[in-house]
Amino acid sequence: MNGEPDWKHCMAAALRRFPARSLQIRELSMRDEDFRGMCEDFAAAENALAAVDQLPLHIREERRAEFKGLIESLAAEIAIALGPADGSI
Repeated sequence: MNGEPDWKHCMAAALRRFPARSLQIRELSMRDEDFRGMCEDFAAAENALAAVDQLPLHIREERRAEFKGLIESLAAEIAIALGPADGSI
């Protein structure tokens, strides 16, 4: 491993969030570096949220709220990148 994120793992995070958009996610992931970056950030934020209980007690809730907000923000960016769900413009 060269230290770079596994883009398939990162794409899986977007697929979990948007299962009905799997074809679009796969297509964009293959051709759009910016989209892959969003998915990488999304996966990293999910991983950080999953590990929040490992943090010192006095900062857990603040970090939990921070990571949840980041996840929602990134999910909104991904949704915009995917475009309308029904295929309309």
